[in-house]
Amino acid sequence: MTISAALVKELRERTGAGMMECKKALTENNGDIEVAIEAMRKAGQAKADKKAGRVAAEGLVVIKQDAQNAIILEVNCETDFVSKGDEFKAFCESIASSALVSKPADLDALAATKLDDGKTVDERRRELVVKIGENMTIRRFTLIPVSGVIGAYLHGTRIGVLVDMRGGDVDLARDIAMHIAASRPVCVSSEQVAPELIAKEKEIFIVQAQESGKPADIIEKMVGGRVQKFLKEITLLGQPFVKDPDQTVEKLLGAKKATVASFVRFEVGEGIEKKVENFADEVMQQVKAVSN
Repeated sequence: MTISAALVKELRERTGAGMMECKKALTENNGDIEVAIEAMRKAGQAKADKKAGRVAAEGLVVIKQDAQNAIILEVNCETDFVSKGDEFKAFCESIASSALVSKPADLDALAATKLDDGKTVDERRRELVVKIGENMTIRRFTLIPVSGVIGAYLHGTRIGVLVDMRGGDVDLARDIAMHIAASRPVCVSSEQVAPELIAKEKEIFIVQAQESGKPADIIEKMVGGRVQKFLKEITLLGQPFVKDPDQTVEKLLGAKKATVASFVRFEVGEGIEKKVENFADEVMQQVKAVSN
């Protein structure tokens, strides 16, 4: 049968797929646009599933806030090129906006959240995977109820920080968020540092101190001093404030009668093992395969 240009245009507008793909789907389904859409959705899901195993370590960090909550969200794709595209950016923004309304408890609930167009986050994600040709994942998010002063800072689109502060003002909270982005503290105070992390570092310090050949009581003091130095380096309160290294963050907050209840710092791709491509090795393997 003849497939009209108007029908192809309508299918393109409804699915976002390419012209040839739309014409093919309509031809295979006798011009029935609803059946064609269903067939394309099934084929798209299969294609998206095939790409699911590919490493997605690029992407964006998005921060949004309304009167009740603030959200920080990381969405990943495979390449920096896609992360800079308007369609991917709009997808990330729409997820954050919808999450502020639905307040999902976890990633599964977020995936089932409805976007403004009526599709779920996961349905839209799968559509983009097929259309753009890259694996995409919603990796993590944190919702913080607005019960104090919220500080937000985005360093470009790759590092984001949310700070939940009591006392102080928005400018101070943003300065603290900026400090966290730059200095990477593990937690707010030394009391929050995991005991196993302290034990691990202490073990290393003991071995290093023993190499000095000094008496046991001196070694104990050396190790104690190094542990305290380590705790100051990795905790927010113990770190020198980036804008004024002559004072610690703890002293700055004390002077402003403010405290930090919690913070969240996301950096795109942190902890994801990226596949390292070696083009020369790949070419050599192909040459060997042909010669054999």
